[in-house]
Amino acid sequence: MNHSAHVHHHGHEPRHSAVSWRMASQATLHCLTGCAIGEVLGMVVGTAAGLHNAATVVVSIALAFVFGYALTMRGVLRSGLPPREALKVALAADTVSIAVMELIDNTVMVGVPGAMDAGLADAVFWVSLVLSLALAFLLTTPVNRWMIGRGKGHAVVHAYH
Repeated sequence: MNHSAHVHHHGHEPRHSAVSWRMASQATLHCLTGCAIGEVLGMVVGTAAGLHNAATVVVSIALAFVFGYALTMRGVLRSGLPPREALKVALAADTVSIAVMELIDNTVMVGVPGAMDAGLADAVFWVSLVLSLALAFLLTTPVNRWMIGRGKGHAVVHAYH
């Protein structure tokens, strides 16, 4: 954005219209990658270990945040940012996105009858997991678009690419 355009923007108008759906989708897909790794690993570990459903969900959420932040930090660290600052960028970039995704995909997994009790060899487990992640992507993309349009969320990472 050039300086004159910035001077005329007073922060009252919504800026999200300038953010493309493609940009928001790419940010969401990036976030989904880390979430999916953690979510799938957590569900597999919890199911294989015979954990209670609530414990499996907690493990999945924790791992989704770990892997989501780790993927963002990997790129930011490559730009030369120190680890502590890279963590701050990752927290600012991904916390809301991961939280929304986790709320959606875990709600779906718990809500689909038999999904949490299914074994790893059962189709209902994997179909539910794929459905939950796809729905999380679709519902988180508008959230990310709104945040990027306000210089929040994944927008903070762009300075380091």
